[in-house]
Amino acid sequence: MQVSQIVKENLIIDSKSYRNLSPVMKESVNDVFELIEKSTGNIIKKFENAVEKVSQHHNINIKELNNYFDNEIEEQLGEK
Repeated sequence: MQVSQIVKENLIIDSKSYRNLSPVMKESVNDVFELIEKSTGNIIKKFENAVEKVSQHHNINIKELNNYFDNEIEEQLGEK
């Protein structure tokens, strides 16, 4: 199963965390998912590399992008 299918199935894009993002952050999140889909290997390393590349490309703070993913995980798990 591809990451994009997981995103669509779980409606991450329609989450409160995602809706609260700026347009640049929304584009960055989408870019992270696209990079993960295109790469092979360890999913954790793929994710970390994608976040790093996207934060540099969009000139955004890597902590801010990581905070979004933390918030998204908490929201999806019902902890927020």
